[in-house]
Amino acid sequence: QVHLVESGGGLVQSGGSLTLSCAASGSIFRINSMGWFRQAPGKQRELVAISPDADSTTYANTVKGRFTIARDNAKNTVSLQMNSLKPEDTAVYYCYAVIRTAFASGPSHYWGQGTQVTVSS
Repeated sequence: QVHLVESGGGLVQSGGSLTLSCAASGSIFRINSMGWFRQAPGKQRELVAISPDADSTTYANTVKGRFTIARDNAKNTVSLQMNSLKPEDTAVYYCYAVIRTAFASGPSHYWGQGTQVTVSS
């Protein structure tokens, strides 16, 4: 069993900053990708940023230059530093990971419970 637990959401004014954190725990053999998705009301869940490995990252065009993803492989954590926040960044943010557990033959996809980020104008 694997759990992803997020923290750090909240309410912030436009132009402000927030940092989201996610910790993976359980019978983890290896973590492949870790990243963040978000879902705004009435919209589909979308990729925000993802780190397929320790040396590479991919960002949505809408957050490039404002958000920074960082992984700590030793601690099985991933964070998302969000700067220059805009009202359109308002959404539920989900931690995502592709993890192979100790007793599985291959990796599986896991999601956190989500954390609300609200940016006021």
